[in-house]
Amino acid sequence: MLQGTAEDVALFTLTLGAINFGSGWFPTLRKRPGRSGSRTVAAALTEHVRAHGLWDAGRLRELDAATVARTLGQNPDHQLMDLYAQALRRLGTFLGPRAALDVIAADGSAEALASQLAASMPFFDDRGFYKRAQIVPSDLALAKVAEFRDLDNLTVFADNLVPHVLRVDGVLRYETGLAAHIDAQELLPAGEQEREIRACAVHACELIAARMGVAPRTLDAWLWNRGQEPRYKAVPRHRTRTVFY
Repeated sequence: MLQGTAEDVALFTLTLGAINFGSGWFPTLRKRPGRSGSRTVAAALTEHVRAHGLWDAGRLRELDAATVARTLGQNPDHQLMDLYAQALRRLGTFLGPRAALDVIAADGSAEALASQLAASMPFFDDRGFYKRAQIVPSDLALAKVAEFRDLDNLTVFADNLVPHVLRVDGVLRYETGLAAHIDAQELLPAGEQEREIRACAVHACELIAARMGVAPRTLDAWLWNRGQEPRYKAVPRHRTRTVFY
């Protein structure tokens, strides 16, 4: 957990949220021992902020792929570094002269903040799912720098891990050809099949959450943590190169 003022934690959460994607590229990243791609990126950004401070909106707007790569300990020619730089520049433009805490107020509504993020930054505009736009208010609430009256209205944060856990546990079954494609660790193009996988995961999780009497975001956390166990990591999940997760 990043230490600092509420403003600092809010800005850090928005910054990390801006680059909370890239699972389709993670097998090609330089990962830290025992860390996943997402945790490698988060750890590197946290260390940078502790050593050098946060990027303010003006600095965010100036970032390039080389700077991002150096910060994260990655190859500057890696495609994901350029995408991260684009995402961070867009965040700087979105913030403008405003403080992070002012931006995230959103009248106390997680849905309103998610809508604002999706409307303002194309990399958040994941039509029909809004995975990253929804997870930002959830993360801000977990960090205790914002309160939202409608957090429980959020769906699960549909990426490639939640459906993977559901598949391994027998909740979802894939068509034979699709299953073989994923098991062969071949990239799955963005499109109908990838969207159907995530849509089925959202639908299943709504039913499971209702039966268990918990909010979908709570179920999402359980499934995400479950997915860190070795038996889930031993089975290939679908990999799609997208800015949405």
